[in-house]
Amino acid sequence: MTHPARDVAVVAFAQSDHRPRSDDLSEVEMVMPVIHRVLDRTGLRTGDIGFTCSGSSDYLAGRAFSFTHALDAVGAWPPIPESHVEMDGAWALYEAWVKLLTGETDTALVYAYGKSSPGSLRDVLTRQLDPYYTAPLWPDPIALAALQAQALIDSGATDESALAAIAARSRADATGHPHAQLKGAVPQGGYVVRPLRTGDCAPIGDGAAAVIIAAGERARELCDRPAWIRGMDHRIEPHGLGVRDLTASPSTRLAAEHAGAFDRPVDTAELHAPFTSQEVVLRRALRLGPGVRVNPSGGALAAHPMMAAGLIRIGEAAARIHRGASDRALAHATSGPCLQQNLVAVLESTEGQAAVPAAEGASHGR
Repeated sequence: MTHPARDVAVVAFAQSDHRPRSDDLSEVEMVMPVIHRVLDRTGLRTGDIGFTCSGSSDYLAGRAFSFTHALDAVGAWPPIPESHVEMDGAWALYEAWVKLLTGETDTALVYAYGKSSPGSLRDVLTRQLDPYYTAPLWPDPIALAALQAQALIDSGATDESALAAIAARSRADATGHPHAQLKGAVPQGGYVVRPLRTGDCAPIGDGAAAVIIAAGERARELCDRPAWIRGMDHRIEPHGLGVRDLTASPSTRLAAEHAGAFDRPVDTAELHAPFTSQEVVLRRALRLGPGVRVNPSGGALAAHPMMAAGLIRIGEAAARIHRGASDRALAHATSGPCLQQNLVAVLESTEGQAAVPAAEGASHGR
């Protein structure tokens, strides 16, 4: 969906510190400070929010309707208009964005959280695979990503040294980021599943994030430089890995087209790539040339809280627009094995549909 009739913008973003374990915190204790920070940045109170939507996984939490417990962090009494998606928070943002486009409300709070440290995430994520042909083999997400990486290497699209360079760049960019889990000179380490080494894989960690979106005049009141959502779309690949070309991501390309990503060049791209090889796939699908700043926050390779990492990509892109570091940014979120589901959002500093000059050097590299 591109060029909506109503202008909606991300006006605030906050996230927690991301760490390998958070045994001392419940989900509510993890989420509540983040929600307070994002509200403080706009001056809003919970009673001022017209719609609330969250993203998390009951399966990951290990109990049914776990998201209802996290509502204590928001304050659900008196009753509030609220919804939940069993997905990364980026998809919760999509639902909230559509809600604002209908004109039913002018503000929405979106939050997401993941606390995967109590269990074995590599085992848990095998349960999202095809239950008849793939799941009984118990291939974990790193093994499947290694298949994708090897396919890319065999096709000549990349090599192990190029993947190591992606990892080094991402962690170096995260050096000054206060919330990153991995930063600086992180060793590549040994092979986890060949050809992927430890440094090629996102860290497993716990964390939360929240954004506030607002429409029209309300957005201009709440933020000096809103990040206007020019378009957002999400698409999915076939469930069967054997019928997919793992070196390409047509769903990402299609989502980008429908979000308006190719209408004009972008200067920043926050890509949800939990493995270095997946950044290669996404750069090609999104036609990102060398002039585009990719993952200046460090990306998912610096911090990857399950169920929140995609929302963080949108929040980081919006935050760069808020600071004046970007004029037109692309944000991407994914879910499932080997980039199975993909969401693309396009954010701009300029309100309305008028074309804005691209940042110098920005390119799609068509």
